[in-house]
Amino acid sequence: MENNATNNNDINSGNLIVFFYRWRKPLIMVSVIAAICSIIVSLIIQDKYKSTVVLFPTTTSSISKALISENNTGKEDVMQLGEEEEAEQMLQILNSERIKTRIIDKYNLMKHYDIDEGGKHPYTKLQKEYEGNISFTRTEFMSVEINVLDHSADTAALIANDIANLIDTINNEMRKEVAEQAYKIVEQKYNDQKHAIKVLEDSLSVLRKMGVIDYESQAERLTEQLAIAIVQGKSNAVKELERRLNILGEGGSAVILTNQLEFETEKLTLVHAKYEEAKLDAESSLQHKFIVDSAFPAEKKSYPIRWLIVVVSTFSAFLLTLISLLFVESIKSIDFKNQ
Repeated sequence: MENNATNNNDINSGNLIVFFYRWRKPLIMVSVIAAICSIIVSLIIQDKYKSTVVLFPTTTSSISKALISENNTGKEDVMQLGEEEEAEQMLQILNSERIKTRIIDKYNLMKHYDIDEGGKHPYTKLQKEYEGNISFTRTEFMSVEINVLDHSADTAALIANDIANLIDTINNEMRKEVAEQAYKIVEQKYNDQKHAIKVLEDSLSVLRKMGVIDYESQAERLTEQLAIAIVQGKSNAVKELERRLNILGEGGSAVILTNQLEFETEKLTLVHAKYEEAKLDAESSLQHKFIVDSAFPAEKKSYPIRWLIVVVSTFSAFLLTLISLLFVESIKSIDFKNQ
């Protein structure tokens, strides 16, 4: 049995050598033609240079919470690196139309990519070129990479760095849209609170002009003096004290106003803190990224890898020809057996 298996292997190996020798010319010819064509095509393909920016997102979503809020839990630390959630948010911003439109307009990519604006579907072609040359990826370390390919090494670096800078611009624009609305609401509440306190203070000022300074202590003291005057039979003093008590009675609301003023002042303190936070968020900006590596013009091209194109194309042509010839041989053998 072992001898038969060995003989069969020898026969198969011999048949394979015979097969390659018989079809050597078409195999060699196709491989040479494929190699020549792939070399020509690889030479036609325009060289592209790659530039990369590596950055980390921050965890800061609110300037006021990170810097002045007393309720800061530590997650809003401006020096804290972001995690998966922040990295995904950054990727969403990088893929946004806001960044895409600004880069396309600034570098006139329609002309830069030699796209005919009067041709068929120019913006679809521009979109494909943009997505083919500019990509964003999240690394295993939760950093984000901005990769730009371009036939100009300088342009590739400029675009990559500009996209990185636009992250803060777009992020701050989005946050300010909300922060400014919040600031207006809190500002109105703050002004209303100040006005309410001003009304209370004006009312108390009128009462003070009438002689009502401290209602409870004054009432207690005048009552004591009135009792003494009555006992002593001082009618004039009694009349004067009664007049002053009547005036004080008209100002009995001073206690309520004073308590209300104290309550409203405490509310103003809380609203003022919110007002300062909202104002800071509306008027200030922070960067939302840490740049690890900025882009620089590449010295060597990254695309195309010509030797790889030639090797893969030649091998693919050789393999396809080999399979075709094997198929032809199998058809012939079947026809021969049927005969």
